[in-house]
Amino acid sequence: MRLSRIIMALTVGLAVLAAPTAAGAAQPQPAPGSPQPPVYPPGPATLAVSPPTVLVGETATLIGSGWAPGETVIITVTTSPLAAAVPGADRARRSNGDLVAMAPVSLQRAPQPSPSTLVVTADAAGNFRTTYTPRAPGRYTFRAVGQTSGKVATATLTVLKKHQPPLPVTGDSLSTPMKFGGGLVGAGAVLLLLSLVWRKRHRFGMGAAR
Repeated sequence: MRLSRIIMALTVGLAVLAAPTAAGAAQPQPAPGSPQPPVYPPGPATLAVSPPTVLVGETATLIGSGWAPGETVIITVTTSPLAAAVPGADRARRSNGDLVAMAPVSLQRAPQPSPSTLVVTADAAGNFRTTYTPRAPGRYTFRAVGQTSGKVATATLTVLKKHQPPLPVTGDSLSTPMKFGGGLVGAGAVLLLLSLVWRKRHRFGMGAAR
């Protein structure tokens, strides 16, 4: 009687142990050669701009890493005006000579050829590089979105105005000094003529007196 109970207990234990293995074997397995589910690299994706500050017309490099291998990344570009403390921002001069930052009520940008969307493809390691050349001053924000992994990364670029070279001196700017000089020459000629006439009359008067 005891032997039969022992045998029954062993049978039940073996059945319990074999149940998970049988359940795993019952799960459908991918067929050989079928596409495997994508494996994304761990960690967040990154986006950087080098250098972080450029002048209008200079080229910056966008550097991405941590994206899915071979995925398409769409980068959206938005711009905003420079802050008052940033060198190169627009400033106005008061009547007393003080410089103050301009605070525009509404921002109106001239049309610029710089693209507002960039499309790049990550390499097998999930990295990419692309360039961007801004055509107007301001703060540029780049927002990259992976079309396969769904990862998002942002970076900013500060674009300053170019320093304008001094304008060459033209004839208009010299007109006032030339007119003033011409007036002095004319006045001198008149005084010289009057001096000669006075000398002539003085000599003639002295001769008549003799």
